[in-house]
Amino acid sequence: MMARALLIVLDSFGIGHAPDAEAYGDEGANTLGHIAGACQAGRGDQAGLRAGPLRLPVLEGLGLGLAAQTAGSLPAGFGAALTPSGCYGSAIETAPGKDTPSGHWEMAGAGVDFAFGYFPATVPCFPASLTEALILEGGLPGILGNCHASGTQIIEDFGAEHVRTGKPICYTSADSVLQIAAHEASFGLARLYELCRLARRLCDPLKVGRVIARPFAGEAETGFRRTANRKDFAMPPPHGHVLDLASAAGRAIVSIGKIGDIFAHRATGRELKGADNDGNFDHLLEAVDTLPDGGLIFANFVDFDSDYGHRRDVAGYAAALERFDARLPALLARLKPDDLLIVTADHGNDPTWRGSDHTREQVPVLAFRPGTPARALGQRRSLADMGATIARHLGLPAPQAGVAF
Repeated sequence: MMARALLIVLDSFGIGHAPDAEAYGDEGANTLGHIAGACQAGRGDQAGLRAGPLRLPVLEGLGLGLAAQTAGSLPAGFGAALTPSGCYGSAIETAPGKDTPSGHWEMAGAGVDFAFGYFPATVPCFPASLTEALILEGGLPGILGNCHASGTQIIEDFGAEHVRTGKPICYTSADSVLQIAAHEASFGLARLYELCRLARRLCDPLKVGRVIARPFAGEAETGFRRTANRKDFAMPPPHGHVLDLASAAGRAIVSIGKIGDIFAHRATGRELKGADNDGNFDHLLEAVDTLPDGGLIFANFVDFDSDYGHRRDVAGYAAALERFDARLPALLARLKPDDLLIVTADHGNDPTWRGSDHTREQVPVLAFRPGTPARALGQRRSLADMGATIARHLGLPAPQAGVAF
């Protein structure tokens, strides 16, 4: 019997500022710590949603609180004397920035030795050469936005004008990203995707990490809302990560959530995408039930980041964590004796922090294999240690970067 591996990413679930956080304006950020503290003080209560201290008994049982202590401090309400069932620690990202692609690529064992390109906080923010080419080659009457913006606010600001003129809404953030929002009915979903493919090609020389299609629906009179048909067009990742190695060895791979987008659909195997965290967890349980020996599941749960972190919604983030934690026993019950489960994150997005962007943080490393004694993993010097560990567990060659634990 060959081992199987599961790498589960709670998107943006940081556990304490990184050693170099000051350079990013994020010294003191702590996604888990500040959510737990707010809940303990009653600031995470929301009628009909949740109340009281943050309760994550399954994640805490895997070592989450002690992992956070490794990164800096024990979260409010978490016990220091707990004996965990899994191996626990924290990891520091070595890649520059605090972007989704670099975090995922590094945790898969790829070395990221270049800096992504970013757009300045000016109006307009995009270089004229980029917008002129996008308009000309895309057959557009023009574009709207051309600035740093919140994805929900800019649709409110420009949605009606977009529907009237046919001009797509283009905007960015502190991340290395060009986002294009368009109405699914009036502009067309297929046309939006095709425009984003064009933008991806135009952004390659600028080393922009992602172009994101942000479709929305609704009317000006009743309000616009983003749909679940978001699609990311990422730069191709560096070669030599664990997905490449598993694919080359003929192993079964299941990618859940936006993993396929993040890795430019290279070596991502069977791709499954739910409408939300619960939908992706349903896919995860189905994948575990059918994954053959030697297989790899790589899953991303994006709601923590997109719905709550960026929107600075403490109660919503806390409730989503508690919902995820409540579903974990169903996953643990499906693990075979030789399975390895790693639960981690790609960066932070502290909902108590200023602004609306990611925060440069350490991430948890919770590694569980049925019957394996728990131990402290310490503070790992790279996210790539997780990819190296999975490769060794699956009997694959070592990836480009990382030290197996």
